[in-house]
Amino acid sequence: MSTQGFEQLVATQKVGADALLTLIRSTSTGLERLTALNIAAARDFLNSSVANTQQVLAVKDVSDLSRVNANLLQPALEKWLDYSRNVYALANSLQKEVAAIAEGQYAQITKTATASLDKTKSAPGNDIIAATVKTFLDTSGRVYEQLNSISKQANAIAEANIQAVTNATTQVASAAKRNTTTKKQA
Repeated sequence: MSTQGFEQLVATQKVGADALLTLIRSTSTGLERLTALNIAAARDFLNSSVANTQQVLAVKDVSDLSRVNANLLQPALEKWLDYSRNVYALANSLQKEVAAIAEGQYAQITKTATASLDKTKSAPGNDIIAATVKTFLDTSGRVYEQLNSISKQANAIAEANIQAVTNATTQVASAAKRNTTTKKQA
């Protein structure tokens, strides 16, 4: 193996190792953020459960119980929706980081392969191999773009679904609160 070939191999391995380390760091950061979110949610759940239990135990009659339940429903739903949005945002952020790393790696591989092809085209018979590899690179580029487009569409659908669930849940909680208020006034 020539010195130049060895240097290219080392450079390629370094780029791969750097990408892997970046991916590990991103994943670790995402897990740290998810853990912090879960701990905060568990703490909030515990505090809310204690406060809610105290409110339910303070109820004197059945009509007050339905009012208290309705008053507890909306904040609980809002907290659940907020938690869900945060988990989705975290997952979406991590997905974008991983996609950026993959895109960088793909671009580097394509650049290196194209440069290698250009160097070897002059040898007899290599023009057919170079054309085949070039076609493969072009096709894989189109596939990568299609996958990227599908990923973006999936994210848009997920965001729309989260918004729809948020709106529906808010409407249900508001309706429950109105029903309880109407029953109390009647």
